[in-house]
Amino acid sequence: MNDEASGRRRGRRPRPEPTPVQRALGLLVRREHSRQELVRKLRVRGVEAEDADAAVARLAGEGWQDDTRFAESLVRARAASGYGPLHVRAELGTHGLDRDAVAAAMETYEGDWRENARDLVRRRFGEAGPQDLAQRRKAADLLARRGFDADTIRAASRFDPDD
Repeated sequence: MNDEASGRRRGRRPRPEPTPVQRALGLLVRREHSRQELVRKLRVRGVEAEDADAAVARLAGEGWQDDTRFAESLVRARAASGYGPLHVRAELGTHGLDRDAVAAAMETYEGDWRENARDLVRRRFGEAGPQDLAQRRKAADLLARRGFDADTIRAASRFDPDD
């Protein structure tokens, strides 16, 4: 069988298998990943656990992977998407970050969670906000699903637009 028939082009050599570090770096250039998430993705791609841990440790040592930077980025992204602090805190916990790292990341957020909740309600119910009890309940349910606390929900679903 000739090269043409086997589906390979003449003059091309097969690409070498990427190393675990190259695979991890390929994931990191797309977006930030937590250490745990990066190891898990490498394992799914067939990298041995020991090699995955070593690759991620090397990239962390060189500054390519940083759980603090990942956590701060996730907080900003989720807040901008309309999620509240309870949701964000829970999601950070799923990435293998300890309580101190989660708390530090949450403290770096410079926005106002209450204003985020009000903006979300305004987008759903118009500039005047929820008009009757049924709409207030819908607004409260929306905010609860998005991870806002009870005080914020009360303030955002019963707000005066002139506030």
